[in-house]
Amino acid sequence: MIFDTLLEVSRKDSTYGSWPTRLRSRSESEASSSGSQHPSYQHIPVPGSNADETYLTLAYEVVLIGLGQQRVMPHGVYAQDKSCKAEEELIAKHREIALDPRLVSVLQKQATLLIDGGPSSGLGVPIPPQSVPMHSFGHYLFKVLLQYNQNLAYRVGLRAMRMPAFDASRGSDTGMNGVLAANYPRWFVLGHIEAQQCELAACMLSAAKDDVNRLQTVLEAAQQHIHCSSQLFKLAQDAFKVSTPSDGPTHAKLLQATFKLGLHVLRITLSNMNWHRREMVRWMVKCATEIGISALIHIMQTWYTLFTPNEAAQVVATTVMSPTTAVQLKLSCQQQEDLNAHARKVALKCAAQDPSSCALCALTLCEKDLMAFETAYQIVVDASNGAMNSTQLFQIARFMEHRGYAVHAYRLAVLAMRNLTLAYNQDSHPAINDVYWACALSHSLGKDELASMLPLVIKSVQCPSVLADVLRRCSLTAPGVGRLQDGKRRCFKLLSYDHAPLQQLLDATISAYINTAHSRLTHISPRHYCDFIDFLGKARETFRLAPDGHLQFMKLIDDLKIMYRGKKKLIQLIRERFG
Repeated sequence: MIFDTLLEVSRKDSTYGSWPTRLRSRSESEASSSGSQHPSYQHIPVPGSNADETYLTLAYEVVLIGLGQQRVMPHGVYAQDKSCKAEEELIAKHREIALDPRLVSVLQKQATLLIDGGPSSGLGVPIPPQSVPMHSFGHYLFKVLLQYNQNLAYRVGLRAMRMPAFDASRGSDTGMNGVLAANYPRWFVLGHIEAQQCELAACMLSAAKDDVNRLQTVLEAAQQHIHCSSQLFKLAQDAFKVSTPSDGPTHAKLLQATFKLGLHVLRITLSNMNWHRREMVRWMVKCATEIGISALIHIMQTWYTLFTPNEAAQVVATTVMSPTTAVQLKLSCQQQEDLNAHARKVALKCAAQDPSSCALCALTLCEKDLMAFETAYQIVVDASNGAMNSTQLFQIARFMEHRGYAVHAYRLAVLAMRNLTLAYNQDSHPAINDVYWACALSHSLGKDELASMLPLVIKSVQCPSVLADVLRRCSLTAPGVGRLQDGKRRCFKLLSYDHAPLQQLLDATISAYINTAHSRLTHISPRHYCDFIDFLGKARETFRLAPDGHLQFMKLIDDLKIMYRGKKKLIQLIRERFG
């Protein structure tokens, strides 16, 4: 109200006379100013005051005093929202006043007083933790003062960047949420406040893009006072856009500051994960690539402080070794090889720490380096004792076969089979295809490999239908056909069911059918009788492969008739089908 009254007197409008003769009403003021974008003002001296004090300078000064005073965050979402909007409206009106030497002098004087004002000033020191932050007001002051007094502008901006409630919790175990829970009132407009803080920091970084000392000062202040990792990441992205304009040269100093800010963001989100974490990692690699080889080597040498093993292997190392990176950096062959060597080292270290997530990626990246490839393979072998499950081992084994390393694939398949367990009723388990593949691989390599694989299959698989399928697949072609590498024709013999290694598999399959039949009858219901009869029909086909299979099958049928004679309907179906 005081501001509006003082400002009204200073309007350039001869129609209404001069103060204090006549004052226009609010409706008249709005009507007269609706046709112009910004009203014009003039300096009218205050009677009885010095020559430099006018109604316009008083109006200008009273806003600075009001916005800069220390105040506590009000209670309630409505009051807080209203407070933020009122501040923005007052700043917008204040911005409409065209500056002249008198107003600039008032601005600098009040800015200095606010900085030296102590606890009563929003820019003073110290300040209560419950105080409303000065981000919007500080942003406005910084942009205006920057044209007239840069040192004062940066002093104001650095003071305004503070977040009193959260700065007071630095070093404590409560963190941001604990501070908000312990200090009333609740901050309903926290998101808006953090966004304003980020805008202030971005403006200051952009203004200091060519001054190393000021860049470092602003960067340290941002890292100290901005506690939201998402806002810090947004600040880094905004600074990166300014430092790499599409229509101009790169601002190297600002780009380096952006890189440091990105490193800080990655460190603070490494243990406290953020929804944008994967985007942060990709952006960090992009920023490092923009700087050059030195930045890429730095993030790879210190990857354990910045990335998880999965991120370092699958995002960082993979991107560094991509042809696109080499083209973008215009690397020579030697430089590309040196960079790839660093990436392979990172991939191997990641695979050693987290083999289940990084081993396959490490094998892919190290494929062109025989020593590194063998190291990655050995990491997988060592991890088969517990760090990796059968599914992961089978996946890597299939990859090895696809790349032409059949022997390596076979060894991994053996290790995977040792970790696998298929119960009698798991006839739709996803690992069944892996069992078929492992047996097919062993069969293609030779009789010895198949003879080593089948005992593991017998030990790991109790499902009779799977064992029966393996038995038939191994008997269709002769073993070792896949090993014709020299182009010579050889004569291979089909395997017999009454000789090793299929004899042991056939015996195990028959035993599995017998055990499964008894297991299924333990809790069978009449509606499943037909399914059980079909199951016995498939079992009979396998029994017939053995020399005395018919006798074994009839013994099974007789045992079922005796042991489950109380299930009359089932016994009747068995007699109708099998006699």
